[in-house]
Amino acid sequence: MGTHERWTRLLEILGEKGQVGVAEAAELLDVSAATVRRDMEELARQQLLTRTRGGAVLGGVSYELPLRYKTGRQADEKQRIARAAAALIPPGAVVGVNGGTTTSEVARELATRADLAERGGATALTVVTNAINIANELAVRPYVKTVVTGGVARPSSYELTGPLATMVLQAISLDYAILGVNTVDPRFGAATHDEGEASANRAMAERAQTVVVVADSTKLGKRSFAQVCEVAEISVLITDKDAPQELVERFVSQGVEVTCV
Repeated sequence: MGTHERWTRLLEILGEKGQVGVAEAAELLDVSAATVRRDMEELARQQLLTRTRGGAVLGGVSYELPLRYKTGRQADEKQRIARAAAALIPPGAVVGVNGGTTTSEVARELATRADLAERGGATALTVVTNAINIANELAVRPYVKTVVTGGVARPSSYELTGPLATMVLQAISLDYAILGVNTVDPRFGAATHDEGEASANRAMAERAQTVVVVADSTKLGKRSFAQVCEVAEISVLITDKDAPQELVERFVSQGVEVTCV
């Protein structure tokens, strides 16, 4: 287990329990107590938890893992999903991409596609994003026209949200929207934990001709607080091979093209 993966799991344990002792954390993570103490000290320095005598409790921040700590989860699956999503986009398309770990991988796949780079300085792709990390990834590519919405940045996802983001998205037209979500359910659709993110993502979906949802199998069949779009609005769902067949069939029966990679 790598360092960031271990930190992620430690924060998840705290999210579930509210507090945890060093000995208990060491057993759950299968590492030494000394390693847990070092991890807790570093996460406390980043104000993601509060150290106590013999352990840690949740810090004075709302519990939602920052993006950099989510990247280690389902990493291989997310890379395969990202490659499949990027392969759907033809040169010359206008693509909306929201924030998230999987969509960040999609942006990297698009940025390194040889057929786009071969166009030299000409615009081979237009990407509209409300994620500042994705904009940073793409802005240095001369063949990608990068359009960034306004808005207020959320530190956990690097997404710009609020009226400024929604206003820009409602004024444009997209060929594709590639959306990362917290959950996607055959009955309740695609959703996220934060209503501000959901509002911006919903605007992106409404302006797109084709809506592509990228979600690994751990997100299927679950519900989150704020709906992004209904199942009927999803054109393509790209997930991994561990997706339960029963759920896949329910999506397909509603007209969603499901790709398991």
